[in-house]
Amino acid sequence: MALSLTDQQLVALPRASIAALRAALLRDGGPEAAGYLQEAGYAAGPALFTAFGQWLRARGEPAPESLGVARFEQLASEYFTESGWGTVTVGSLHDVVATLDAIDWWEDAVIGGESEHPGCDFTVGLLASFLGQVADQPLAVLQVEYRAAGSPRSRFLVGSAEVLDDVYHRMAGGTEYEAAVAGVE
Repeated sequence: MALSLTDQQLVALPRASIAALRAALLRDGGPEAAGYLQEAGYAAGPALFTAFGQWLRARGEPAPESLGVARFEQLASEYFTESGWGTVTVGSLHDVVATLDAIDWWEDAVIGGESEHPGCDFTVGLLASFLGQVADQPLAVLQVEYRAAGSPRSRFLVGSAEVLDDVYHRMAGGTEYEAAVAGVE
């Protein structure tokens, strides 16, 4: 039985609408614009988590938090692809943080290659909320590669706020992100 968007507490919007909203926020929202987008993404996480759980049940799979890591990675990737978010590959870096790599993520598509702000801010908030619910603990997300800025992929690091804060500060000091993650104790 297929679930309707209404059943999943979701609304389908054209990417152009989100692109216009993003552009307006970045144009008029000042330095806080990225935070507004992250906040909106974070607010979307619970509905996305619920929809993912319903999608799993419709396929005879257990609840997201009951899946093993490898099975979660596979099914989450399938869900994001089928739902129009894009293709995601899940991995890890130095056994310190999880990585999510996207080669065709929806937010990159709405940003385009001409943006002065190539970050997927909505996605950062969304993934922090969604994955935090799977882990049943707060998680943070940091984007370290930007397809909209010419990288072959967008890469998001996922971990505790303390770990990613340390990584962020090391990067702000000039350390490349992989070395910054490797230096976390």
